[in-house]
Amino acid sequence: MRIISGIHKGRKIIAPKNLPARPTTDRAKEALFNILENRYQLNNKKLLDLFSGTGNISYEFSSRYSVNITAVDKNINCIKFINKINLEYRFNIQTIHLESIKFIERSTEKFDIIFADPPYNFLKYQELKNLIIEKKLINENGCLIFEHDKNTSFEDENVDLRKYGNVHFSIFSF
Repeated sequence: MRIISGIHKGRKIIAPKNLPARPTTDRAKEALFNILENRYQLNNKKLLDLFSGTGNISYEFSSRYSVNITAVDKNINCIKFINKINLEYRFNIQTIHLESIKFIERSTEKFDIIFADPPYNFLKYQELKNLIIEKKLINENGCLIFEHDKNTSFEDENVDLRKYGNVHFSIFSF
């Protein structure tokens, strides 16, 4: 995986092979950030990266913008890897070792952007979306983004669905 833009543009980050993660492809990540940059002012925002895995999305945000990032993952090896890269590149990423739905259930903090990239076989997309909305965890003019495959769809007509090969993004604006 590589950082596409910002102060660390072009740097490659090699994740250990034993991490149970599927980093967002460079092509899909670049397209997503083009969408976000055209819709939102992204400087000085608070980002929540759920199911953060390798930290790929967190690194991209951190390289591009002055943001406060919280990365949540239940796998301790993912958290350790993100912490290692965070120190090496001097990113502003706080990591939390916890299952993502439990984090949302306990959270009272609001975010400008919530990015969730669960495993593609995750069965609780709609439940997670509803919980985030019920708890009002997204600031006004913020967004919720789910990365998923073609087999996932949302019961919401206000979703902006973008497809990049096998990678799909469902974007909800608030």
